[in-house]
Amino acid sequence: MSKDIVEDLRQRSSGVRMVDLAKAFPSHEGLGDTVAVNHINLEIQTGEMMTLLGPSGCGKTTTLRMIAGFETPTGGEIFIGDRSVTNIPPNKRDISMVFQSYALFPHLTIFENVCYGLRVQKLSKEQLQERTRKVIELMELSGMENRFPNQLSGGQQQRVALARAVIIEPKVLLFDEPLSNLDAKLREHMRDELRSLQKRLGITSLYVTHDQSEAMAISDKVVIMKDGNIMQLGSPQEIYEFPANRFVANFIGKANFIPCVYRGRDNGSAVVSLADTLYKVPNPGSMAGIEENEECVLSVRPESVRLTKAREGAITGTVTRAVYYGSKVEYEIVIGTGPVIVEIYNPQLTERFYEGDSVSIALDDVCVRILK
Repeated sequence: MSKDIVEDLRQRSSGVRMVDLAKAFPSHEGLGDTVAVNHINLEIQTGEMMTLLGPSGCGKTTTLRMIAGFETPTGGEIFIGDRSVTNIPPNKRDISMVFQSYALFPHLTIFENVCYGLRVQKLSKEQLQERTRKVIELMELSGMENRFPNQLSGGQQQRVALARAVIIEPKVLLFDEPLSNLDAKLREHMRDELRSLQKRLGITSLYVTHDQSEAMAISDKVVIMKDGNIMQLGSPQEIYEFPANRFVANFIGKANFIPCVYRGRDNGSAVVSLADTLYKVPNPGSMAGIEENEECVLSVRPESVRLTKAREGAITGTVTRAVYYGSKVEYEIVIGTGPVIVEIYNPQLTERFYEGDSVSIALDDVCVRILK
C-alpha cells in the first residue's frame, strides 16, 4: 500500500454533523407534506464508519442525498468539519460517493475511469499519472489499467468505483448500497474487503443499506431509522444486545417477545411475573417508560433460549416445528403465552427434539431485556 496516499487521506478526513436536519416532500394528493427525515441530530466522528439502516421509506437514502448535496433540506444544517455545507453545491463539499450501479464510464479504460476526477484539479500529466498509479496499486488493480469495465468482474468493478472515489482525497466517503448488485458469496467477500480498506484508509464514511448483516459487519456505529426518525444509535453489539424498543429488536436479527408484567426490583434485578411464575432479570436494559405493575415483554434472542425435557417448575411447552439447517436446529415452541423461537447451534452435541415433544425452556438471564 502507498503510505503517502493513505496519510493524505487520513489527514483530510473530517467528521460530519447533522443538526435538526429535516426533509419533507410535497404530497401529490395535496394532503400536506410527506416527511422523509424528521429533524434528526447525528454526528459521525472523524475516521468512523457509520451505517444508516432501516426498511424502505425510513429516510436513510434521503439523509445520504442531503449530505451529498443532491437533496435540499427543508430544515436544519449539515456540517463537514466546522464548515456548514447546507447551501453549498455537491462539487464544493469535498465528498465522494460510491453508487449502487458503480456509475463507471463504459467507453473509458480503468485508468481513465480512476483518474477522471483529477482532471479538474489541473495537475500536471506526471502528477496525474503518478497518483492514479498509486491508487490503482492501493486497490489491487495493477495490470488492469487498459481494460474496460465490461471486461471486469463485479468485485473488480466495485474496486474501480472505490478507487475513483478516493483518488480526489475526499473528506467524507458516502456509500449508497454499493454491494446490492453482487451475488451473495461475492457480496460477503467485498463487504469484508471494504471494511478492511476503510479502516486502513481512515476516511470518514457513511453507508446506507437495508441488509442487517452487512451493517453489523462493516460498521463502527449503526443508526436504525424508521419513518424519518432515529430509533437507536450504537455499536453493532449495543444494537443487537440492548435494543431500545421492539422495532429495533425485531429488525436486527430475530427476537422473541414474551408477555409479562413488571413487578419491581429485587437486589438490582428487575422482577416480572410470567404466567404464574416470578422471574428475575439481572440486566434488563433501560426499561424506558415502564412503570411498576405495567404490562411489558421479555425480549430474548432465539440463541439465548435453552431446551430440556419437560420438568416441573419450569416454563413448559410443545414443539410445533423443528427445522435442521446443518449448523443449527430451529425450533418453534408453543408455551402458555404463545410461540417462542429457539435456535440450537452445534446440534450434534445436544439432545434433539421433534414435533409433538413436551419440553421446558430456560432463558439465559443475562441476555434477557425488558421492553415496553
